[in-house]
Amino acid sequence: MPKPRTYLEELEFIDKVSSHTFRIKKGFVPNMNVEGKFFVNPSLEHLMFEELKHFTNSQGIGGFLPGMKQIGNVASLPGIVKNSIGLPDIHSGYGFAIGNMAAFDMSNPDSVVSPGGVGFDINCGVRLIRTNLSVKDVEPVKEQLAQSLFDHIPVGVGSKGIIPMGAKDLDEALEMGMDWSLREGYIWAEDKEHCEEYGRMLQADPSKVSVKAKKRGLPQLGTLGAGNHYAEIQVVDEIFDNYAAKTMGLDRKGQVCIMIHCGSRGLGHQVATDALVSMERAMSRDNIEVNDRQLACARIGSTEGKNYLSAMAAAANYAWVNRSSMTFLTRQAFAKVFNTTPDDLDMHMIYDVSHNVAKIEEHIVENKLKTLLVHRKGATRAFPPHHPLIPVDYQITGQPVLIGGSMGTCSYVLTGTEHGMKETFGTTCHGAGRALSRAKSRRNLDYLEVLDKLKEKGIAIRVASPKLVMEEAPESYKDVTDVVDTCHAVGISKKAIKLRPIAVIKG
Repeated sequence: MPKPRTYLEELEFIDKVSSHTFRIKKGFVPNMNVEGKFFVNPSLEHLMFEELKHFTNSQGIGGFLPGMKQIGNVASLPGIVKNSIGLPDIHSGYGFAIGNMAAFDMSNPDSVVSPGGVGFDINCGVRLIRTNLSVKDVEPVKEQLAQSLFDHIPVGVGSKGIIPMGAKDLDEALEMGMDWSLREGYIWAEDKEHCEEYGRMLQADPSKVSVKAKKRGLPQLGTLGAGNHYAEIQVVDEIFDNYAAKTMGLDRKGQVCIMIHCGSRGLGHQVATDALVSMERAMSRDNIEVNDRQLACARIGSTEGKNYLSAMAAAANYAWVNRSSMTFLTRQAFAKVFNTTPDDLDMHMIYDVSHNVAKIEEHIVENKLKTLLVHRKGATRAFPPHHPLIPVDYQITGQPVLIGGSMGTCSYVLTGTEHGMKETFGTTCHGAGRALSRAKSRRNLDYLEVLDKLKEKGIAIRVASPKLVMEEAPESYKDVTDVVDTCHAVGISKKAIKLRPIAVIKG
């Protein structure tokens, strides 16, 4: 067994190629097929190089620089093209780092799909709903409004939804996504137009989702869950791109909007768990070797690969129905407090983006159009102006990109760029990214102090668990402004609007 390298020896494989870009050379980890790349500014660079400096991977092997190691391990997967890419919010996760994206050539029979490149919370994502209210309308009833949201949206671990659903309904929702929500009257027709994939992945096959996964998902539709999921009342704080803001209908400072962040709940988690078990067997059969067993994968064209993609698409559809159900409940909560209708409040959906998914897309690689399977884990699609897969409304501005901050800090709306299409397959960051583990946050922070700080900022909060307040405190995360500014400086997305919270609902 080779002697472990020292920290300084590891650093010899990392090159700073520009003010915000680092390259990971082949040889940093074994079997790299392509180089790695990641984007950070000076503040984030420090966190990246110091993150859990002495870690142990799933095989019990110690080392340094876990986030970078994971970028390198992904670069060793069969069929990867161009680079394994780390976004500025990157931190170590299961298999892929969170904030790591990679694309695989569909024409290469050896190319793989890896559940670790999507994550357990399939189609965890963010949607933004505007209103015609201003902060002066909301401030007098802010606590009442926060309570109304908390009362309407079930939150917390094990929370159960109030959307009526039987087994047949669930199968239809898994297959139809937001088309099911539209048929059942939970969304407006234009909601679907303002959603990635129009709220439905067509390759979804409910028969590939296990009975156990369906049992977990059946009672949870229309629930927020726990962890970093939230519903947040926000106001427009700063506008960087007037045209984009006007196009989105978010062009007044002080205008109120609502951001909803959640995913596929227990159903998506079970789909990922089931796939990892079947892929372990497929790897043994097909002699696929990976650097980390958390990167369990299967050939895209294999039975296991196809089954996972069909089940993953169904879980993605579930997540869109889940967010749609909460949009319905949010509209009801606002209408109740203001004694009017959601339509009169102009509660239109600006956009909905996923940041945990694998999708088949066409991209230019080495001057050739290729069909790729793009894994985005903790990474957001950010397609440029005039791209055929974004809504007509946003053809001039580029795709809206919704970046949620940590609890009590600002969030951003960005737009996709042509440079991002070339550099990162049309991908940008997804949020702040953790700086402290959940366990360390609980050890280091006092929840009463966190609540006091939120109160000082004028932020109303409703939360089901004090433990969660510590885990999700701003100190637990990187600075989302650093993350967004890095993406803007690199040119993979463009800043449009900054939003600040005035009320937070958490599990």
